[in-house]
Amino acid sequence: MTATLRVMLDQLVAPTEPDLAEASRELARALVIGAPAGCEVEGIAPAGGRGDLSEVAGLAGVQRTALARRELAGALQLGVGTGIGGGMIHSPSLFAPLVRHDRVHDNDQTVVTVWDLRPWDAADELPRATAGWHRAMLKRAVKHADAVVAPTHAIAARLAELAPLGDRIRVIAGAAPLGFAVPTDEVGRRRMLDLPEGFLLLSGGPVRSDGLQIGLAAIGASGIDLPVVVIDTQDGDEPAIADLAAAAGIPERSLHVRGALEAPDRAAVLGGAVALVAPSRRAAFPWRVVDALTLGVPVIAAESAVHSEVIVDGGEVIPGAVAETLVEGMADALRRALATTVAADRLAVLAGDRGRAFSWREAADRVWQLHAEL
Repeated sequence: MTATLRVMLDQLVAPTEPDLAEASRELARALVIGAPAGCEVEGIAPAGGRGDLSEVAGLAGVQRTALARRELAGALQLGVGTGIGGGMIHSPSLFAPLVRHDRVHDNDQTVVTVWDLRPWDAADELPRATAGWHRAMLKRAVKHADAVVAPTHAIAARLAELAPLGDRIRVIAGAAPLGFAVPTDEVGRRRMLDLPEGFLLLSGGPVRSDGLQIGLAAIGASGIDLPVVVIDTQDGDEPAIADLAAAAGIPERSLHVRGALEAPDRAAVLGGAVALVAPSRRAAFPWRVVDALTLGVPVIAAESAVHSEVIVDGGEVIPGAVAETLVEGMADALRRALATTVAADRLAVLAGDRGRAFSWREAADRVWQLHAEL
């Protein structure tokens, strides 16, 4: 008898968050590759959408719901019928049919994932409807999820404070995409993106929890005369980021702001970076930090429970209870890291060593194990 794991692939047909879409694709691919004997993987996706499910080869089938993603999200929030049915369901997000089911007699089980606690810890940075949907779905998870996956122990601990999930919280980390590497045409890709060579890299937008104000201030205080590239921004962010850079003393000519990038372009950008500056202290999985570690790019990060757990000794993690102290500490770390080639190379080696700890294949194995235990 074949055991079928049904994976929610809504982000592949109607992406709303680039990192979540990439994580969904990479986990699904790894689940197919690592399926135990007698097991298979099926996809569940909303009607319509512009994505391509063929990105996940080897699926035993795909169930398309009658509802498009927006309508399906509303139905899931209300717990009304969606036609998805039961079985073993794994969702890389909270987007799942969290309804009453019988795991003991019918072998139905539902597992969901929480990557970022912004809807709870910085809800004012999100549209009210978005934050409300996440909060409502976590409440449904408390009632009906068989397990809730968090990517780090730090996020799991904070999640346990937000919701009475007991021993249902499991920790399974994410990773850079399978085969993530600096492409052979990296120089050409950076030219297409109109980026210079040899720069300091940051990720995020001007909202407080992304920490760009601190990161840019640290670069300005360091006195290091290098271009600054900011990626993963949203439409309309550039003027606010330019203001933050100007306040930090970074010349307008040195600032380059780009949006979300596909994996090959992102790897090319990281290949041209002398260091990644990671100032965010939000309880969220640090995707760009993991990307940098994977490629052996030196990392200078603000201390947080998440960064300490993910980076360990793979980079410089700078403490600072107040913004001024953190800015000074990160500026000093940047000066030390880039003072000599030997210092930069040392950080690069440490980053590469730590980067090998993150793997979608390992994550998939742990997902299979989790469902087997349930």
